[in-house]
Parts: sequence; structure tokens; C-alpha cells
Amino acid sequence: MRVIAGSAKGTRLGKVPPGTRPVSDRAREGLFASLGAEVLDARCLDLFAGTGAVGIEALSRGASQCTFVERSREATAAIRANLDATRLAERAVVRTADVASWVRRRRSDGSTVQLAFVDPPYEIGLPVLERCLVALDDGWLDPDGWTVVVTRGQKSSLPAVPVHWAARRHLRYGDSLLIFYREVRWA
Repeated sequence: MRVIAGSAKGTRLGKVPPGTRPVSDRAREGLFASLGAEVLDARCLDLFAGTGAVGIEALSRGASQCTFVERSREATAAIRANLDATRLAERAVVRTADVASWVRRRRSDGSTVQLAFVDPPYEIGLPVLERCLVALDDGWLDPDGWTVVVTRGQKSSLPAVPVHWAARRHLRYGDSLLIFYREVRWA
């Protein structure tokens, strides 16, 4: 795995910890081509972060800040090592925590995010994923515009999302399906 574009382009990321399924280089390339300029100066969340490859790619492409949340200590150590290798650590926060519990807590500083990447293990139960998405909708997302990208297995069931979320794009890469959700603005 490597960083595809931006300030850390070409940097090889460290070894993938056991039990982690990173988003492929090809899928990340499609993801960020679809996001385009939305990444510039965005505040991001990388939930179920694994190696941190998606959030690191966002930082490399100009995101202002990214918070990585992963429950595995081995994975968060890999994220920190990857951030150091890419020289992006100063714009990152890494948390070792159960994602569902962590995201249900309100932000103490009141700041919001424009981009959230949610890449849970494919075998995660839909109720857990759906609770995470509802919690994201409860104060985490920027009222001026946001995108939430959820990665699922091609054969996985899709989660129920808050009523004002709309699936705007679907990308398929191998056994991965990336779904881009954005807010539906009513007239």
C-alpha cells in the first residue's frame, strides 16, 4: 500500500496488522477522484481506521485535520507509524477506542467534520453500523455540507441511514462497495 497523491505521494505505508482489511489502492484512487476538491481544507474522521490509509490519503491531498478511530492497539500503532512516515502526524489525532462507543460521545469542542470515512469489518452487525451512522448525524457533521463514505462488502446488506441522507454515488472495486452519502436539502 502507498499514498497515491498529494504531499506524501508514493510513500509506502507499513505492514497491515492482522485482522485488518485495508481499502485497496485502486479503491482509494476512485474514492478521492470522486471527492475531488471536497478534500481541500476538510476536517475528517476515519472510523474503523485500520492502517489509516484513507485518512492519510485525505491529509496528503490537503485535508486540514483527520481523527483516526480504531479499537486495535496494533492497528493504532500502525496508524501512528504511517503518519510519522508521511510527515502528516501534526494534523492528525489517533484514538484507540471502540468506534461505536466513541462516536456516540459528543465532541467537547463543538467542531464538526466535512468528511467521514466509515470502513467497518464486513462481518460487523448492521445494528452496530447503523448506530454509528445515527451518532455521526447527531452533531458530528458540518451543517454547511458533508459527505459520509461507507465501505461494505459487495454481498453485505446496506445500512439504514438517517432519513435526510441520500446515497449519491456507488463505486465497486473487487469485493468492496463504497457508498457516498450526502444530505438531502429540502426546499
